Amino acid sequence: MSASAGPKVKDWLSGLARDSQKWIRATVAAGMIAGLATIAQMVLLAWVVHEGVIEKTPVAELVPAFLTLLAVLVIRAAGQGLQTRFAARCSEQVRRGARRQLHRHWQALGPVRLADTSSASLAREWLDHTEALHGYFARYLPQMLLAVIIPLVILILVFWLDWLAGIFLVLSAPLIPLFMALVGMGAEKLNQQHFETVSRLSGQFLDKVRGLTTLQLFGQTQAASRTLAVRSDQYRQITMKTLKVAFLSSAVLEFFASVAIAVLAIYIGFGLLGYIQFGPSTELTLFSGLLILLLAPEFFQPLRTLSQHYHDRAAALGAGAEILARLAQPVPNGDRPEPSVANSSRDIRFNGVTVAYDDAPVLFEGLDLRLSAGEVTALTGPSGGGKSTLLHLLAGFVQPTAGSIDVLGQPPGTDAFGWLGQKGFWVQGSWAENLRLTTPDATDIAIESALRQVGLGELLDSREDGIHSLIAEDGQGLSGGQARRLSLARIFLADYPLILLDEPTAGLDATSEILVLDALHKLSAAGKTIIFSTHHQALLAIADRVLIVDSGEVRDA
Repeated sequence: MSASAGPKVKDWLSGLARDSQKWIRATVAAGMIAGLATIAQMVLLAWVVHEGVIEKTPVAELVPAFLTLLAVLVIRAAGQGLQTRFAARCSEQVRRGARRQLHRHWQALGPVRLADTSSASLAREWLDHTEALHGYFARYLPQMLLAVIIPLVILILVFWLDWLAGIFLVLSAPLIPLFMALVGMGAEKLNQQHFETVSRLSGQFLDKVRGLTTLQLFGQTQAASRTLAVRSDQYRQITMKTLKVAFLSSAVLEFFASVAIAVLAIYIGFGLLGYIQFGPSTELTLFSGLLILLLAPEFFQPLRTLSQHYHDRAAALGAGAEILARLAQPVPNGDRPEPSVANSSRDIRFNGVTVAYDDAPVLFEGLDLRLSAGEVTALTGPSGGGKSTLLHLLAGFVQPTAGSIDVLGQPPGTDAFGWLGQKGFWVQGSWAENLRLTTPDATDIAIESALRQVGLGELLDSREDGIHSLIAEDGQGLSGGQARRLSLARIFLADYPLILLDEPTAGLDATSEILVLDALHKLSAAGKTIIFSTHHQALLAIADRVLIVDSGEVRDA
């Protein structure tokens, strides 16, 4: 994490915390109740021992004290339970807010700009990186306040009992935060390296699994295995370094706390025996001495707990740096233009549209185009001419550098539309589950009807499980043409007014191409607005209008 990135991450985490102040304050309040109950418990315990041993008070007279002690224990347990509950609510709200920011940014970037990002990296941002924020907000932030309030209350009580013992605590307490700060400097860097390494490893592993067939064909499986082994070993080394820092810091902090308590115990022991005749030591009693000894571990406990949660801070900073790097990815023209008032016919219009990708030459410049609703429009021309870009503009995946686009009276992507890219999208599950991705409430009858409309009726009848037949996320279980038609069935099921298709028959055999053509005929007859890109003459024949897209120029064929 760079020096400039650190403050930005902390500011981002502070922004997330501002929206959850209510739960943070509730967590701290519950922790204070538990801490104060602990102090009361030690006072009662020391008093009962003093009364029983020194004052020889009968046990019967100490029953109310024992009952009060039991009530204090119940209050302490309730406070700890509420602290955990409020901390979980705080963390849940924060993580939901972080995921909401990621979702909005992914949506603004669109699938085109996210295409070069490994899906494993995106999954880790959504799951692991966001989950890494839990400890910071649920444990570390509340404990920062408790580590000040509870020791301060104990310190005041100890000073009241014996000011010399209070000085011992004051002198030893700063050692723990000082060492925490020193350890934290290295822990933050190690945690970010940990997140970066595991993200690369996840992406490479997923890529290797997806391309396993290709690797086998070219005899590169051994090389791929060696690459994964090297990356795995790097991850192991970073993990071990992180654990080494965590164990070392815990050991040193425990050492400092133990030494301080031991020094305090020696002082109280010699003071009670009369070997120390300095300051308030002559006034020590069993009650005051025992109470100071009981409170000493509780004085250091909030600081020790904070040190245990310090790795949560380092993990949150490392994960936050990764998330913030994604959120900082520029979104060109993120604000969608309002639809043109003059576009009352609900057609599709490009009004002076200019498109340029980063430092690449301008693809479209001042493009004016009108497409009629309810028509079938084909986009053809040489590869790289801009056909896919036009479809991405209509879908809202890419925002124009200049100009505006009206799609059926709305900005692109405002209303739901049907999309079939060059590569289909499936999940591990049944045909029905894949179709319900776009229409969750679809009935089995509607799903079967959609499958038959795209020419999968015969295959459906041949499967014992019917619409509940299984398919893998890479389409395994169906041929290329069958998988493409399964994706097309989603469009029939959802009944979209606008349908965008990018090379719908690419890579299909003649039979599958005919079935896709027949499905598109049915959609056209239903009055849908269909726009597709293609090089196939058979697809051009079904279009009401054919546009040639070449080097940024769009003209009628």
